[in-house]
Parts: sequence; C-alpha cells; structure tokens
Amino acid sequence: MSTEKEIASFKEKLEAVSEWPSLYMFKFIVPAEQQDEIKDIFENHEVVVKPSSKGKYVSLTIKMLANSAEQIIEKYLETNKVKGVIAL
Repeated sequence: MSTEKEIASFKEKLEAVSEWPSLYMFKFIVPAEQQDEIKDIFENHEVVVKPSSKGKYVSLTIKMLANSAEQIIEKYLETNKVKGVIAL
C-alpha cells in the first residue's frame, strides 16, 4: 500500500466486510534478522513465527482485535517501514 488511492480502496474493502471491533489477521514474510521490528509494532499481541527451511526468512502471523479500518491501515503503514517486509 503506497498510494492514497490504494489505501482508500483497502479501507473501503475492510469497512464493507467487517463490523468493529473485529479480529484481524496480519501475515508477513520478513528476513529473520528483521522479525523483532515487526514484533515491536505488535508488542501486545501474540505473534506466531515460522522460520523458512533455510532460516533466512520467517513468516509472522499476528491476530489483533481492531477497532477500525484505520487502525489496521496504520499497522500496515508502520510495518512497511521495515526493510525487506512482505505483507500477505
């Protein structure tokens, strides 16, 4: 999500399928050495970590009770700043 148009479209989709508060699942792939940066962004949430076969990357799954679409978008924008992160 990089442009305002993409963000607005994503927000519209979130609001169309969700009632708030809503449990939302984030999934990321990130270089193993960057995983703590993602964990810090979601510090009060359970993070399930699954390393890749060679251990160079990890898959992170985080469930968060969100109060609004804006809260979810805010987390994605924060995680976008982490080097090498891929949001699924």
